[in-house]
Amino acid sequence: MTNILFICLGNICRSCTAEEIFRTMVHKAGHDAAFHIDSAGLINYHEGELPDKRMRSHAADHGYYLTHRSRPITMADFDKFDLIIAMDERNRDNLLSMAPNEAARSKVVMMADYLQHHEDVTIIPDPYYGGAKGFELVIELLEDACEGLLLQLTAN
Repeated sequence: MTNILFICLGNICRSCTAEEIFRTMVHKAGHDAAFHIDSAGLINYHEGELPDKRMRSHAADHGYYLTHRSRPITMADFDKFDLIIAMDERNRDNLLSMAPNEAARSKVVMMADYLQHHEDVTIIPDPYYGGAKGFELVIELLEDACEGLLLQLTAN
């Protein structure tokens, strides 16, 4: 089983959406038993909260239902998960500084590295302070990256 943890700042927009999109793709591909999927945030400000209502609404329009409750990353996550996937450079840099050792740092990767159809995109942008177009872009990018991630992990 491959354990995957998606990370963004507050775990209420990007990482929880990546978790649900990837879980949906894994299920449709019949690989449920091959993956443990979760998400977390770098801060605990929204701990216990559902995802942002705007993100839940846009995700639902695409058939994704976000029910994850926000949680902060823990030091134990660095041992538990095989891949810790950051949404942007700041998330990645914070994860790398938190990681207890080189083995843990080697698990930290960028979500945008799995994009297949958005070659010029290097991050999954935070839609929190933007409008509807930002939330839609995040879903589009995450669908692309989650598909690429699944293809890479199931190709072996």
